Amino acid sequence: MSTAKVNPIDHSPPMTPQDLQELYRVRRTLMQRVEAFITRLSTRNNFWQKVCSMIWLPYAFHSGIRMKRLDSKRFTAVLPFRRFNRNFYNAMAGAALLGNSEIAGGMFLLKECGTDYIVVCKEMRYRFLRPCFGPAVYDVVDSEDLESKLSDGDEFNIDLDIEIRQRLKKKGRDLRVGRCEITFHCTPKARLAERADRRKER
Repeated sequence: MSTAKVNPIDHSPPMTPQDLQELYRVRRTLMQRVEAFITRLSTRNNFWQKVCSMIWLPYAFHSGIRMKRLDSKRFTAVLPFRRFNRNFYNAMAGAALLGNSEIAGGMFLLKECGTDYIVVCKEMRYRFLRPCFGPAVYDVVDSEDLESKLSDGDEFNIDLDIEIRQRLKKKGRDLRVGRCEITFHCTPKARLAERADRRKER
């Protein structure tokens, strides 16, 4: 006769993503609440973005990239033409243009998704068009319907198109130096907490 413990069959319906989000907000620990507060602070303005990046993202801090929203669908970031970002040809380094594309796109999504999501870069394709000899401007345009994906409340992939232009001294004219197509995976923190609970039950 076996004495192994048998778990009762759970006949309750699975929780919807919205129910998971609500349960997660109620059950958040102190550290999770602090993390959410710091995330909100980092997207509030450039001052707090610099403070947070100095601690958790030193590359973005030293590069000096600054974020600015143009409208509900467009988001821009400016990468200054400083020594840290230049190569020995005195042009903007390709690694600086490439790496800050992820930062610009990630900050855009972090601002849109809020503190309830983890945003991770999944795939990125960058096309170098010409050398950049001045400040680089990143224009981020979401190519998919982000609002509908967020309303579903579950994890999703989203593709962003980023135009990179060199800011010229003459006002009103920018020279396109690159184009980036980037895919991010956005996961609700509630979904990650649910998976962690399942692992503990095994």
